[in-house]
Amino acid sequence: MNKNYQTAILIIIGLFFIFGFVTWINGALIPFMKTINELTEAQSYLVASASYISFVIMALPASFLIKKTGYKKSMSAGLIIMAIGALLFIPAANTRTYWLFLLGIFIQGTGMAILQTAANPYVTILGPIESGAKRIAIMGISNKIAGALGSLIFGSLLLSEIDSVVEKLSVVNDSEKTELLNIMAGNIIMPYIIMAIILFVLGILIRWSPLPNIDTVESSDEITNNSTKTSIFQFPHLWLGVLALFVYVGAEVIAGDTIIAYGISLGISVTEAKFFTTFTLTAMIITYALGALLIPKYISQGLALKVSAILGIIFTICIINTSGFTSILFVAALGIANALVWPAIWPLSLKGLGEFTKTASALLVMAIAGGAIIPPLYGRLVDSTKEDLISSGMNEANALAEASTNGYWILIPCYVIILYYATYGHKLGNKKS
Repeated sequence: MNKNYQTAILIIIGLFFIFGFVTWINGALIPFMKTINELTEAQSYLVASASYISFVIMALPASFLIKKTGYKKSMSAGLIIMAIGALLFIPAANTRTYWLFLLGIFIQGTGMAILQTAANPYVTILGPIESGAKRIAIMGISNKIAGALGSLIFGSLLLSEIDSVVEKLSVVNDSEKTELLNIMAGNIIMPYIIMAIILFVLGILIRWSPLPNIDTVESSDEITNNSTKTSIFQFPHLWLGVLALFVYVGAEVIAGDTIIAYGISLGISVTEAKFFTTFTLTAMIITYALGALLIPKYISQGLALKVSAILGIIFTICIINTSGFTSILFVAALGIANALVWPAIWPLSLKGLGEFTKTASALLVMAIAGGAIIPPLYGRLVDSTKEDLISSGMNEANALAEASTNGYWILIPCYVIILYYATYGHKLGNKKS
């Protein structure tokens, strides 16, 4: 392994660490925002929407930016934009204004869209396409370790007193209630100031780092196979990959971001529930490590994706048909099913794209919008089911628990689509002449 390759791998590992830390604190932010802004379930999941919808809006502009300035300058810009989004949490917390929080999250998502559009294809084409999933799995280990740390840190900072605050809110008058919520909202300011400083510094450092410039290189087979291709629309396996990635990100966000709220809905204290996101991420880290060891020497990327989809279907059925802490463990087990989906879909989707790789990468990054759309659908499903159960005579606590459990049905079609892509979809239009 040459020095330039080692440098590139280490820098991209660092970037994936940042992705993970910023992304997975949403699991703690959702119940926190629900409390300080007095939101419904569906409204609270707009935290995920604000983060992930930015990928739809910014992925193609990010691709244009990368073409004009190169990978390194684009990554630097992405980090600085994320820092600006973090700073917006200061006025949002001071005024306890939900749309300002969402705007800050959206701006951070914009920076991450630029980083993701640059980093994922960069690491995919940094070596043989057949081992692309292995390299992305290594990145995933960094991503999810950071996510586990972020979830623990922000869970402790933001949720440690939420039980006592919620109890007090039910008995205090309006002025005392406002004061309690303002104090609670203020807890978020210092962590985001620290985050902004770190992101600014990293943005400057990566601008002057020795990150090597690389470009897409086609093999002779790919040149022969795609010499007649003139449009991105002539690659059906790419578009099906975009769909598979869309539903996957939605499923991954549900597994990581709903598990704390789900535990609370089942009557588990916030003191215990605030650690549940780390269960999901730990399952993903272990599976990422297995993927890095097994792919492609022992199992192919396609087989890893197929097994992941089947496990997702099985674990979802188990969530719905169990209760209490057992059901929570099956939500966490979705981390096993989800871990190798992203690493496998990227190289399978980009195979044979050649000169279309940058545009294809932008489309795949846009698919991250699944995390903006599917979790709020879960929230709406929970809200509507809860109302139906209450109207039929069930008390509110039991209705919320049952509705939250049944809401996981939304994952079944997601994993069925992934299974189709793993079995047939990635082969369409991608056969050698």
